[in-house]
Amino acid sequence: MIRKILGLIRFSHTVFALPFALLAAAMAVHENLQSAPPRSLRWQDVLGIVLCMVLARAAAMGFNRVVDVEFDRDNPRTAGRHLPSGELPVIVAKLLVFVCTFGFMFSTLLFVPYSRIPVYTSLPVLLFLFAYSFAKRFTALSHFWLGAALMLAPLGAWFALRPEFEWAPFILGFAVMLWVAGFDIIYACQDAEFDRILGLHSVPASLGVTGALHVAAACHGGMILLLLILPNVFPAFGWIYITGVLLIAALLAYEHSLVQPDDLQNVNRAFFHVNAVVSIGLMIAGGLDLFV
Repeated sequence: MIRKILGLIRFSHTVFALPFALLAAAMAVHENLQSAPPRSLRWQDVLGIVLCMVLARAAAMGFNRVVDVEFDRDNPRTAGRHLPSGELPVIVAKLLVFVCTFGFMFSTLLFVPYSRIPVYTSLPVLLFLFAYSFAKRFTALSHFWLGAALMLAPLGAWFALRPEFEWAPFILGFAVMLWVAGFDIIYACQDAEFDRILGLHSVPASLGVTGALHVAAACHGGMILLLLILPNVFPAFGWIYITGVLLIAALLAYEHSLVQPDDLQNVNRAFFHVNAVVSIGLMIAGGLDLFV
């Protein structure tokens, strides 16, 4: 049962957003150590970031699966998933959403007393994540909504550890938003015709696969530009970070070379393999620059 539940929420895909949250946390810790008096990282902070990331994503993913179960049942590509196939009862997914929702809200207490922002924003954040599941019903910008949802990972980690407004986490966050929107557009190309038939909105359904791939490429170009701008507002990043960003640019170019308008068979390879390396790679490069 546990294995099926983890498969339902694609637990392994947590690797996409968690490294960006950890990178933002490392940036916040670096700044806290430079402040007077310096503030060191507590074990509660690390636990809080990991729990909040995992539980918020699990709640949102489970909610999405419940809300979209009828669409998934009609789509040949998704009909074999756990809920539409009957492999897991819908009540299990609803219970998962309930448990993870309250688990996430409780986990924000780990950051008190240093930061109460996660506690105050936990419910609005969850509502924003849940609302994404309905976005495809009325806007082709749903990909950017998903990107904004994952953008909250680095922003949340920063404000949990350093409750001060600075540009660095926002630039990193917007880079994450464009990255996620770009690869979600690529992934959605598989369902372009299905979305048109059912009246669902997406960039591929609106612009066609060719146009959608151009938009995805522009998103990823914007991501690289923002990552290159980041050291201007966060000077602690140096040549190791810049080298990492350039390698990520090459990886994204490779990702786009795998997917062609008339050949989408490599979408999963581009989506899962390349993007995992992108997020983990940037976290490692940024972390090395900050603390080595």
